[in-house]
Amino acid sequence: MMDAARASVDADPAFRADVLAGLAAPVRAVPARWLYDRAGSEWFERITGLPEYYPTRTEVALLKRHCPDIAAVTGTGGAVIEFGSGSSTKTPILLNCVHPAAYVPIDISGDFLRDAAASLQEAFPALPIHPVEADFMKPIQLPRDVATLPKLGFFPGSTIGNMVPRTAVDLLRAMKDTLGDGAFLLIGMDRIKDVSILIPAYDDAQGVTAAFNLNLLHRINRELKGTIPVGAFRHRALWNDGKARIEMHLEALEDVDFTVEGRPFAMTKGETIHTENSHKYGPRDARLLLHAAGWGVRAEYTDEKDQFALLLAEAEPPRFAP
Repeated sequence: MMDAARASVDADPAFRADVLAGLAAPVRAVPARWLYDRAGSEWFERITGLPEYYPTRTEVALLKRHCPDIAAVTGTGGAVIEFGSGSSTKTPILLNCVHPAAYVPIDISGDFLRDAAASLQEAFPALPIHPVEADFMKPIQLPRDVATLPKLGFFPGSTIGNMVPRTAVDLLRAMKDTLGDGAFLLIGMDRIKDVSILIPAYDDAQGVTAAFNLNLLHRINRELKGTIPVGAFRHRALWNDGKARIEMHLEALEDVDFTVEGRPFAMTKGETIHTENSHKYGPRDARLLLHAAGWGVRAEYTDEKDQFALLLAEAEPPRFAP
């Protein structure tokens, strides 16, 4: 087994920098992307099947219902570029519908990416799959084999909601740079709705979301020689109405002292580490976000209760004037 010192040496430098800076900040926070190591990705896959977690089943139903409409707009035989490892439930629906000539999953979690790509390769043995381990928050050079193909970006799960609006626009611009003018983007966005539905989706009765959130502390201890007493923290989910978002926090249940990379930290009872946001968007908000990044909305699909939306957008060329 790898010892703690070796684990620290091999830790992602960006993870180290974000954790140390975030724990030292006046409002303690760690970017949500670091929740998704291999264990975190596996916990999240479990979350998607929970009865309280409506986004996945609603989005899957929308994909099944409207995929022929999507293919009619985007065409078939291009390349599907998925920002995130392919989901075992959503990605096959899209691939079976648009019949791509290539599939490129992009993810920061290399192990989970390779496992997801291998699973999809078994399901689609004739489909060329080119996994890319990278941070899709920045423009990415796609594999040469897909450079000349028409492109359809796929960003399901309302993952865009994890970012504050300015960062979300930066991401959408990076996606446009990666895919190029004329490409399409199919993106899931969660709607604003009653708190009685929202809170249970992020604080389920089985405690799966709590384990997902607390896994971040285990990761810090494992990879950064942390001494955080994980049992002294609890998962909290709350609705911030002013910012239209669910917030996830790790709250100290008592005064705690610990070290990370040998650096001392102290937290008082009730103090939190902010780990994730999940912004919710009304119809106009969602379109404005896409337009701000140079995407024109071609179609929008939502369920009967208007709980979740799939938007199909097209990358527009730069404009000299409004």
